[in-house]
Amino acid sequence: MNGHLPPSPAFAALNWIAAERILILDGAMGTQIQALGLDEDDFTGRASGHACRHHSDHPQKGNNDLLILTQPQAVEDIHYRYAMAGADIVETNTFSSTTIAQADYGLQQAVADLNAEGARVVRRALDRATAEDGRPRFVAGALGPTNRTASISPDVNNPGYRAVTFDDLRAAYLQQATGLIAGGADILLIETIFDTLNAKAAIFACLQAMQAHGQALPLMISGTITDASGRTLSGQTPTAFWHSVRHARPWTVGLNCALGAAAMRPHLAELSGVADTLICAYPNAGLPNAFGQYDEGPQDTARQIADFAREGLVNVVGGCCGTTPEHIRAIADAVAEFSPRKVPEYA
Repeated sequence: MNGHLPPSPAFAALNWIAAERILILDGAMGTQIQALGLDEDDFTGRASGHACRHHSDHPQKGNNDLLILTQPQAVEDIHYRYAMAGADIVETNTFSSTTIAQADYGLQQAVADLNAEGARVVRRALDRATAEDGRPRFVAGALGPTNRTASISPDVNNPGYRAVTFDDLRAAYLQQATGLIAGGADILLIETIFDTLNAKAAIFACLQAMQAHGQALPLMISGTITDASGRTLSGQTPTAFWHSVRHARPWTVGLNCALGAAAMRPHLAELSGVADTLICAYPNAGLPNAFGQYDEGPQDTARQIADFAREGLVNVVGGCCGTTPEHIRAIADAVAEFSPRKVPEYA
């Protein structure tokens, strides 16, 4: 659908950098937000004078995406710290900014604002960072998996039931992608994919949004291996996952979340062996402890990701759950000496 569209200026710039070195993605947003210790009034904005203009009777504590509108400076500062830690690509705080996910908070009507403002907040942070050191940086509009799956029934007594349809997902993702592009996103990143059918709806929507925009943006697609079986929740191996999304001609394909770097490595190696595009990996800081905290320090995570680079497996690296700006700084330093993976050419 987007093969005939002219590439965006950011697309050309990213390709040039990717040919020269491994690019750095940012780290976890939730970890940084939790550290702020915000309460309900902070989330709604009543405590800061940035009260959300979209009304809901639902409690909002935990709705991290809403902070784009109610705590914009705090969110911008997190993005800025990741940029200054070495991130070339910084994600928007829009993991749950679809009507499907925001329905849990009664804020479906806020989705357009969340996505457009989410991209603008990142751009402000990156412009601050670039003004200090002159390095170009790029906004990745983040599209999360939603809290529903199109392939699996949530009712064990009714295996044919689905809580969401493909077209529901496509419509929700189209609204999200349109908002992200309107806000100035350079990249669209479909991440933490546990159900490839959900991802296909997101891909379709992203291509539609690019078509309406009139330019092709880099598309990043990142799946999640959920356990030691080496499969996504909907049952695909990394190879099968790649062949399911290859038609989209993504700029990168890769893995994130669920696993630490050590457990991710064999699945990443499998994906690197079959994908004829750039590979992106951003693992968790190990696995959570009994209290849900991540104990793996920056140097430990960086050492393991450096092994990915040493083996020629990756083109873009960063961190997911539990990672911090200190992790990203250590990762950037650790991979700096290694060349990016060479993309294989297949018939």
